[in-house]
Amino acid sequence: MDLNARHTHCGRVLVLALAAGLTLASVAHAEDQNGGAPGDWLSRYSGARTVGYGGAFVAVANEPMGVVWNPAGLSLMFQNEVHFETTRLFEDTAIYGFSFAAPARRIPSFGFTFLQLSSGEFERTSELNESLGTFDEGDVAVLLTASKTVTPRFSLGTNLKIVRQTLEEFEGAGFGVDLGLMFDVTPSLRVGTSLMNIGGPTLKLRDTGESFPVEFRGGLAFQFFGGRGTVAAELDNRDGPGPSLHTGSEVWVHPTMALRLGYNDAYAAGGFSYRLPTGLRFDYGVSDHALGLVHRVGVAYKFGGFFASSVASPPVFSPTGQQSVTKIQLEAHTKAEAREWRLEIVNASNQVVRRFGGRGAPPAHVMWDGKDESGLPLADGIYRYQIAVWDKHGREVASRVRQVEIATSGPQGSVPVYVEP
Repeated sequence: MDLNARHTHCGRVLVLALAAGLTLASVAHAEDQNGGAPGDWLSRYSGARTVGYGGAFVAVANEPMGVVWNPAGLSLMFQNEVHFETTRLFEDTAIYGFSFAAPARRIPSFGFTFLQLSSGEFERTSELNESLGTFDEGDVAVLLTASKTVTPRFSLGTNLKIVRQTLEEFEGAGFGVDLGLMFDVTPSLRVGTSLMNIGGPTLKLRDTGESFPVEFRGGLAFQFFGGRGTVAAELDNRDGPGPSLHTGSEVWVHPTMALRLGYNDAYAAGGFSYRLPTGLRFDYGVSDHALGLVHRVGVAYKFGGFFASSVASPPVFSPTGQQSVTKIQLEAHTKAEAREWRLEIVNASNQVVRRFGGRGAPPAHVMWDGKDESGLPLADGIYRYQIAVWDKHGREVASRVRQVEIATSGPQGSVPVYVEP
């Protein structure tokens, strides 16, 4: 059996196993919908971007905070990323999150995530209902993540989860393990599953210890519009609370703007993202709730890692003037050995007027003289360019779209002339 046949067979087996698991999950504990299980705040957590998916993130998980759903998701990332977000709940209760992830080429990708639930002050009373002041309650979770790409289509990941809870003068800590996997059935369809809280954590505030219930998560993510859109579905099942269904979608309606709409267990949710050329991204998410709307805000910053870049110098040139050509500097860093590169220059009508490319890694630069593929000079105006590089496994890194201008007519407008009397 060749490698492609093995991948196809593994994909079928995995999809069947996932379907069976989701079916069993939806039947098991169907009558048991108890809330307030240990670690419930962490299991139900959704961030500024993920809430827009309705929490259906186990098969997406392509950001540092995605390890809360599936630690294998780090293998989907291409650049280092720092992520911060906050969720404002009710009665002065809030959740704060910080996460960092660094994708790697040969060694496992690494991630660190910190989540904190802080409550407002609660009134302490005596047996006679007399006020004795106030107290607060807080929870902290730290996730140390490692993820490795086994094959270009299959990756594994694990979290070491450390949690701590404080309540008045009592406190307890414990740890557990999460396991996750990702499998690309086709270039557009991905399966993701995870098993959370293996062996704990178990917290003991006084005399009796309470363990976080084991949780199974499984889902699918389908990409469309050439990867600009994603539809995801997920079914979670925990010992005690039982199953919950999540669905959501994300569409990048513009290279800088994404819109999301989802259904998170029992409530509708949505949100949007706006990203800047500098690598900054701003996320906002909102979900409905019986007590009112819940708002979430996040900020992410990408840098380094695996990327491609192209910069023209000078950005404005004249094929008939002193600056007759522009030098386009190229740089790329791929997860595996580079297989092919392509630089395209397009006009205002989105027509490719000049194309550079070749096998292997791109050169340090290319020179463009303002002519099209047939060697004819192009009209003055603004043109856009972008480089894309594919590694030997077909994974693509692309630069952001930049602009270069051809200006042969020189500056426009009148120049005032003053004559002294």
